[in-house]
Amino acid sequence: MGNHSEKILELADIIKNSDNIVFFGGAGVSTESGIPDFRSADGVFNTTAGRKFSPEELVSRPCFDRYPEELFSFYREKLIYPNAKPNYAHKFLARLEKEGKLKSVVTQNIDGLHQSAGSKEVRELHGSVLRNNCVKCHKSFDLDYILKSESTVPKCDNCGGTVKPDVVLYGEPLNEFTISQAVSDISNADTLIIGGTSLVVYPAAGFISYFRGKNLVLINKSKTSYDRDANLCINGAIGEVFKEVAEVLGWE
Repeated sequence: MGNHSEKILELADIIKNSDNIVFFGGAGVSTESGIPDFRSADGVFNTTAGRKFSPEELVSRPCFDRYPEELFSFYREKLIYPNAKPNYAHKFLARLEKEGKLKSVVTQNIDGLHQSAGSKEVRELHGSVLRNNCVKCHKSFDLDYILKSESTVPKCDNCGGTVKPDVVLYGEPLNEFTISQAVSDISNADTLIIGGTSLVVYPAAGFISYFRGKNLVLINKSKTSYDRDANLCINGAIGEVFKEVAEVLGWE
């Protein structure tokens, strides 16, 4: 059981006694599937601009408009992981939903792994690499189309417009409908489990203020500034934590 055993038992107990859980997750949920947090990537030197762009600048709307080649090169290399498979955290959450305990997953990740694992109710705050649309005629394309595109900047086979991933870039607003779903889920939850996020990225931290329920649980490798507000803090890799909880719950 590791040195977490008391906290693991407490988390298992919370899950047993809750039937309206919402999970809020960040990059740390996907790192165990081999997807690094793109913020840790090196920036790219742009000769035209004569300067280096940071990862945040590269995935921004101004970059999409002015330097699409740079954006798409970085995007293909650092944000798309077509071979990544759901890890234990994704599978645990999908099972929790199937058991009727978890109402939804609110995620900052764009990899679609929650759905691959079988989760049905997923609020993708930052969109998904699996969906792509032409900016002109709005025709939809799958991830394969982006990966197999002959030019760096993928073009629509219908009208020649640029095909943009359905990913929220820096400088773009989040989807209003997705936000209202997430806010509604969180404000009605009796338990909010937050995992794999340091909660420093806007608007993540803002969502917590909507929680009025009983149990606020934080699972993260490092400490966060919200630890003191939580009923339970577990420092560890989220997949491993959930694996121990599953053992306590008697899941195979």
